Amino acid sequence: MKVVVTGGAGFLGYHIGTKIKEITDYKESVFFDIADFPKEDYNPEINLIYGDVRDQDQMYEITKDAKVVIHCAAALPLWKKKDIFETNVEGMRKVCEASLKNNVDRLIFISSTSVYGVPKEHPLYETNARVGVGPYGKSKIMAEEICEEYRKKGLTVCILRPKSFIGTARLGVFQILYDWVESGVKIPIIGNGNNRYQLFEVDDLVDAINLAATLPKEKVNDTFNVGAKEFKTVKEDVGAMCDYAKTGSRVMGTPAWLIKPVLRFFEILNLSPLYKWIYGTADTDSFVSIEKAQKVLGWNPKFSNAEALIRSYQWYLENKHTIQQGTGVTHRIAWKQGILSLFKKFL
Repeated sequence: MKVVVTGGAGFLGYHIGTKIKEITDYKESVFFDIADFPKEDYNPEINLIYGDVRDQDQMYEITKDAKVVIHCAAALPLWKKKDIFETNVEGMRKVCEASLKNNVDRLIFISSTSVYGVPKEHPLYETNARVGVGPYGKSKIMAEEICEEYRKKGLTVCILRPKSFIGTARLGVFQILYDWVESGVKIPIIGNGNNRYQLFEVDDLVDAINLAATLPKEKVNDTFNVGAKEFKTVKEDVGAMCDYAKTGSRVMGTPAWLIKPVLRFFEILNLSPLYKWIYGTADTDSFVSIEKAQKVLGWNPKFSNAEALIRSYQWYLENKHTIQQGTGVTHRIAWKQGILSLFKKFL
């Protein structure tokens, strides 16, 4: 059974590759990305192909004879607005069109809980209003609408809305947190940290994807929230990682009314890697109901927030000397800290 994974060189694509044998043979797997593949991270039998989801002809060709397409390719929030909409929206339409034309059995789209914006009531259900924050959140809503359009045309589309997911090899903004914890400095959090902010271990997300790829079509042709089942407050979950590290780091609350405008100012000046979705929701509750995925897909996450953070931090310690530095456009490289590195010196 041929399985195509777009965005296959990314953080999620890498983890799908570690479990792709649960869906199909390695030699039947096609991992597709505009970024370079670190080939040593993938089974040598997996087909690694360079390409762009915005190229309709290439998408037609790559999805021929495919039974399952797992669409992970996305431009992240720090990309330029034009690239975000071209990749996340126009790319989504091209993937759907190619999948429909080639009679793909099912398409699995990795959306985001950013489609909910910053609501006041929790938990969030799949039926809650979609109000995206910034170009990225809005682009994910538009992509979902395209999926729904193609469902009406007969294409089976499973939309998964994951919370922010972490795990081994997850860097990006989380690498900044791990670096500060290792250094033993205080960890400033926006607000008092008593809000509940659900995260997600990437292994649990891959399990959900594998179920979506193998269960009967009538079960998966729907939209599902996915996230950690067990999570506490930000102060407790980040505090658990600090306790595990034993470096002297501890959580320190900050006044949200002051810190948010300051971070916005530095973001506008391109001096901070933190974008609005991160600091704008950091002091609010943010969690979804996963009951639908549990009931319909028979899926149950294994890792709590604290366990996911600790696993990711431990991987960072073991691999920090091989970590590639970057500019903040993928989750597999360490982001430049900018002005944050100056603040770190005083904590």
